[in-house]
Amino acid sequence: MISYIKGELSEVSTEGIIVEAAGIGYEIKVPASLLSRLPSLGSLVKIHTYLQVKEDGASLFGFLDREDLEVFRLLLTVNGIGPKGALGILSVLSPDDLRFAVLGDDIKTLSRAPGLGKKTAQKVILELKDKFHLEEAFEKRLSREEAPVGTAPDAKGEAVQALVALGYSSSEALQAVRGLVDADSMSVEEILKQALKRMSL
Repeated sequence: MISYIKGELSEVSTEGIIVEAAGIGYEIKVPASLLSRLPSLGSLVKIHTYLQVKEDGASLFGFLDREDLEVFRLLLTVNGIGPKGALGILSVLSPDDLRFAVLGDDIKTLSRAPGLGKKTAQKVILELKDKFHLEEAFEKRLSREEAPVGTAPDAKGEAVQALVALGYSSSEALQAVRGLVDADSMSVEEILKQALKRMSL
């Protein structure tokens, strides 16, 4: 099993990347969303990989973060989704977006991924919902964002947690908060008031 490949980024294309390590060029398929985060050609890069072995050959799929690789592996546990399908999903949705879509029963967002119809999107939600946790999803998103104190992620996160504490399900709370147009400029209390009003309609 190849856990990761560390070497020189020698080629980038829409098909993926080639990383040269110890004189060997490894062709690695990556999500389209990763391409903009890559360093310049010739730079040292570390790609966490998943190796798919089939009768007609082997393919490497790669990610800059181990966490993204773990989300990719989780997608592979969903019946009917293979490595190419999972890569397609992560090309359109970041792991954070995927977590929130699953936790919020957001079929519309999931269906943006190529080849992912409504039925498969429902299957993704059903099979992955127990594997994602609301608090963890917010922590991961906040750790990726350098947001100033009191801005959207903090306020929204606290509001969702407060709604869950009031007895609403995490998906109901997420949908209510995400549906607020001006939530970015609101305090936690204002978001809570608006979300509760929205949920009572």
